[in-house]
Order: sequence, then C-alpha cells, then structure tokens
Amino acid sequence: MKQQRIIRLRAGGLTFFASALSAALAIAMVISTVAQACTGVVLHTENGATVVGRTMEFGFDIKSQIAIFPAGERFTTLALNDEYDGFDYNSTYGFAGATGLGLPIIVEGVNDQGLYFGAFYFKGVAEYETLSAKNQGNAISSEEMGNWILANFETVDAVRAALSTVTVVGTSIADLGGEPAPLHYAVTDASGQSIVVEYTSEGLRVFKNTVNAITNNPPFDWMLTNLRNYIGLTEVNRGAITVGDQRLEPFGQGTGMFGLPGDYSSPSRFVRAVALANTVLPAADAQSGVESTFHIMSNFDIPKGAIRDEDRASQLFDYTQWIMVTDTQNKVLYWKAHDTQRIETLDVREALKSASQATFLPIESGFQAVNRTP
Repeated sequence: MKQQRIIRLRAGGLTFFASALSAALAIAMVISTVAQACTGVVLHTENGATVVGRTMEFGFDIKSQIAIFPAGERFTTLALNDEYDGFDYNSTYGFAGATGLGLPIIVEGVNDQGLYFGAFYFKGVAEYETLSAKNQGNAISSEEMGNWILANFETVDAVRAALSTVTVVGTSIADLGGEPAPLHYAVTDASGQSIVVEYTSEGLRVFKNTVNAITNNPPFDWMLTNLRNYIGLTEVNRGAITVGDQRLEPFGQGTGMFGLPGDYSSPSRFVRAVALANTVLPAADAQSGVESTFHIMSNFDIPKGAIRDEDRASQLFDYTQWIMVTDTQNKVLYWKAHDTQRIETLDVREALKSASQATFLPIESGFQAVNRTP
C-alpha cells in the first residue's frame, strides 16, 4: 500500500502536490453528498456554432476552481490509487475548465480545439472494469476522464475511436465503502457532434446525443424511451375547446407546454431540458447562443433547501454551485457562480498563450451589484 503516494502535476517548473490520502478524502466528501441534479444542453446556432450549457449541483460548497492546463502538461492515470500504477501521457492540446475542491481533475471544460467535456453523476448505474496488475498499464480512473479526453483529442470521432484503447476503472474510496466515482460523460466538438459515454453492467455504450440534453440516471436510452410519454408537448399555445355545452378558454400563455414536468428529478429535468433546448428560437451566432443557453439553464438553478434529505439537521442541501456555458467555436468559457451571480468569462486560447504552467483561478469572486440610482 503506497499510503504516502504523491500526485505530481508539473508544468514550467510548477509542481502540484496532494497526498493520495487527502485527495481521496476530498473526492469522498464530494461524492457522498453530491446531488443527482446536474443538467446539460447543447444549442446549435444558425451560423454553425455549438454552445453547451450545464449546471453543477452539490450538497455543500465544493470550492470549484477554474484550471488552465497548457499543452505539454504531464499526467499520470490512477493518481489517487495507492496500489496500482497507471500510464503517463503529455497533453497534445491545452485546455481549461472547472474542478472540484481544487483537485487537478476537470469535470467541465473545453480544449483549444473546441472539444467539450462534462462529467455527470451516474450513481447506481455506473459500473467499471476491475483493476488488476494485468490491466493497470492502460487503466484510467473514472474521475480522470476529463483530463485525458481534453488533453488528447480534437473531435467526437477521435474520442469514440480511442475509448476502446483504455480500461476505465473505479478508484475505491473508503468513506463510501469502496465505491468509485459514478459518472457518465458528455462530449461535444466544435462541429456540433455530441455523444454520451456510459459504462454500465453492459460494458461501454456510446450514444449519439440526438436530443441535445443530458442529466443523470437512468441510462440515456431509458431517457429517450421516456420521452414518448410527452409526445403531446408543443411550444404552440392551445386554443379554446368545447366540452358539452361549456366553452373552455385557456388561462393564458404556455398551454402548449402544459404537462411539462417541473420537479428536480433526473427524468423530469431531462424532459424539460429537451423541450427547452429544442424549442428555443435559433440563435444567430455564438454570442446569441451563449445568451440563450444561460436563459435555458436558469430553469435548472436549484436554491438551497428545495432538495434535501429527511435529516434536516445535516444542513446538506443540494443546490446549484455554478452554471457554465461553453462556446466551442471561439473556445470561451462563461460561468455564473452561486454567490457571485455575475457572469464571468475566460478566453481559453488567450489564457493558454500566457500560461507556462498549470494555473488555478477562483470560480467565486464575490457578489457585486451595479448601483443605477444616480
């Protein structure tokens, strides 16, 4: 047991250290209280740009950071595993995105080629290969997929082809009784191709994201089947009808979407995300697409207290930590954090030009309001 194993993340002389023990505890804290309430959408603009939006929900402040990794960064898989050694690779592409608890593991980001990656909680369904001395040489832990995908690939097709070359395993976490990080993944490239990658008891399954949405469990194909329960939904308002001798007038706008589920369960959020992502007026360009995506994501912004366990004394409320929108055409990240509420942005290509080493920025910068009284 390599209990004192050290993770080293080198770039331009910078070395990031975190003991495997403390890192594992940090990951355990995240997963043990994480909400299954993350929601993602994909929008395609009239001029060919692709914009991706997602919310990140947890039961406590996970203190996410914005991480910037330049090309040439050195990574080692199975970094949190005390017993086995994975493989090393240098990043071909620079990338940036959001982390959890300051650990150098991307859960939402984009690279300098416009390839987007998002990790979504998949508890009770995710199932990975068993790690052994025989397969450790090509093994990667489930929480490390973001770094590997963004560092090495430019398109969805390239990712799909490469998935068979690695063995995805779970890193045991003591606080979860040996449970790994249960995740499935959304990958979208600048051309608009989008897939959902899942590891279950059926093995690796890759779905084309035909409906421009993703949430959590059940599996993606179940979500598609469930949409058949809502084939009557439309964005068009319904007119008056006559029942017997009684004429019934609609109360107002929105009657076309009558029956759209509004709760925060994963299947309901999926239906809502599909409905909104596919009925929103087409955006002319990437900037308009970013604005439209933020409007859509506001429908999934969960306030503290709306979701909680029976034990109210725990004070662990599932709520939206941040909302991130990615412009894959221009390689720009936009985000709105829980406390800040102001939209902030990072031009990934420009940031990479000045980043000679791995760089970490706070995702929260403090609440500010513009005083318009004068």
